[in-house]
Amino acid sequence: MTNKDLAELIFPNIDKTVEDYEKIYPSRNGKVVTRFAPSPTGYVHIGGIYQAIIDYLITKNNNGIFMLRIEDTDQKRELDTAVDLINEAINHYGLLPDEYEINGQIVGKYGPYVQSERKEIYHAFIKHLIEIGRAYPCFCTKETLDELRVMQEHKKQRTGYYGKYAKCRNLSVSEMIDNIKQGKPYVIRFKSNGDFEKKFKFHDEVKGDLELSENDEDFVIMKSDNLLPTYHFAHLVDDHLMRTTHVVRGEEWLSSAPKHIELFDAFGFEHPKYVHTPLIIKKEGNSIRKISKRKDPEASMSYYSELGYPTRAVIESLMTIINSNYEEWHTENPDKIFTDFEYNPEKMSSSGALYDLEKLNNISKEIISKMKAEDLYDESYKWACKYSESLKSLIEYDREYYKNILNIEREQEKPRKDIVYYSMIESLIWYMYDDRFYNSEKEYEWKNITDKEEIKNILDLYISKYYDENDDKDTWFNKVKEMCDELGYASNIKEYKKNPEAFKGNVSDISTVLRVALTTKSNTPDLYCIMKLLGKDRIIKRYNEI
Repeated sequence: MTNKDLAELIFPNIDKTVEDYEKIYPSRNGKVVTRFAPSPTGYVHIGGIYQAIIDYLITKNNNGIFMLRIEDTDQKRELDTAVDLINEAINHYGLLPDEYEINGQIVGKYGPYVQSERKEIYHAFIKHLIEIGRAYPCFCTKETLDELRVMQEHKKQRTGYYGKYAKCRNLSVSEMIDNIKQGKPYVIRFKSNGDFEKKFKFHDEVKGDLELSENDEDFVIMKSDNLLPTYHFAHLVDDHLMRTTHVVRGEEWLSSAPKHIELFDAFGFEHPKYVHTPLIIKKEGNSIRKISKRKDPEASMSYYSELGYPTRAVIESLMTIINSNYEEWHTENPDKIFTDFEYNPEKMSSSGALYDLEKLNNISKEIISKMKAEDLYDESYKWACKYSESLKSLIEYDREYYKNILNIEREQEKPRKDIVYYSMIESLIWYMYDDRFYNSEKEYEWKNITDKEEIKNILDLYISKYYDENDDKDTWFNKVKEMCDELGYASNIKEYKKNPEAFKGNVSDISTVLRVALTTKSNTPDLYCIMKLLGKDRIIKRYNEI
């Protein structure tokens, strides 16, 4: 009995060889190739988009190819909606792959791009390893492996299936074949030639030159169902055949690099460049910790979509932790987009990527403030159609009126910066709509002037003597100052500061009364613009109701 007999027994229907697949998936002739390879086991994590941006940048910098590959080998944990969420996320952020598979349609010549559809390819590669004596069936039960681990821990030894503890690696081919024929369950393990005590040189694009211990574990490459391989083996086959040149993944995978390098070497394949990205971390009080799926809502990309952050704001905020020189570059090149930036893995933090929501908020405010009213209308309406029936109904009530509200203090040298994300908009403009204004429990934010009689005097005088809806802004404000003088308030702030005891207050106090009576708020966009949009009848009605 030979290894070939063993391989044929395990994979009797696999006719294609490794050489056949080399021809089916030929060299890409030096093209830079990256892949975003999420597992469909949950929501899209911010770390995934962070890595996808890097994949995307590398290919854009090098006129390369960006693939989407769905790594669904862990089918027990797969969620039905996860693939749709992945596609939705990368489309939402404009990280469009050149090669992908969606709903059975394959775009690209190196697919299938879903691992569960590549079973026969993996089997051919594992069959080859068995034939050359670099893989074997292992019949150890869970109980046996548990006992082995406990014994290793008791002896304070490194746990794992390696060396003398790899019980099945020394079975004869005949014993293996007999066990299979008897129906004993088994997994397929890689047969390592490594020595853990020896080091090998490994270059990581982020961390530089490293020395890592060789792998000596006979790790599992195919589970007992003989269907799909483990992540380690699928990574080898897919990244080789798809001709991936750069593997971007979290630094938690660095410890797996020795396994992957040995797998590539076992086939004589050139291994890709590895970009192990630092973990995304956050501040919590005085401590810093890894961003958590369970603790932190901002770990999920749905958090940003549901609040309504502009996609560009999220990308820009992640770019600031992707490369330390990005902010300086962006300041010098304000009109360029992030794909114009040349990514340098050496400029990634080696101690974790600190993600700050406050920075995201500032970036988002800046981006929204520079939007034209028409663009903000389009984006906020698109968001409202998906996430807010309430805002959607306000917009649809009068689209031009909504645009005009958005355009207050916009498209000017110093635009307003009060909107952080689209879900805030309704809370900032509700008072511009009469049904919301009159049907809400209003809390008027009166400031220095709180006496109801004085407030009423100010409003009555303004309506009867000083209000004219045809006034331009300068005329309007001059009339407000005239009213100040008539009522005993300082129309000039400097004069008021010199001698405050001589006045009941100042022009700011009067403006606040006019503002709050109309909006309930003491802080709003430009009052004159609000008045122009509300119009005479609505202003008089609101003032008369105080």
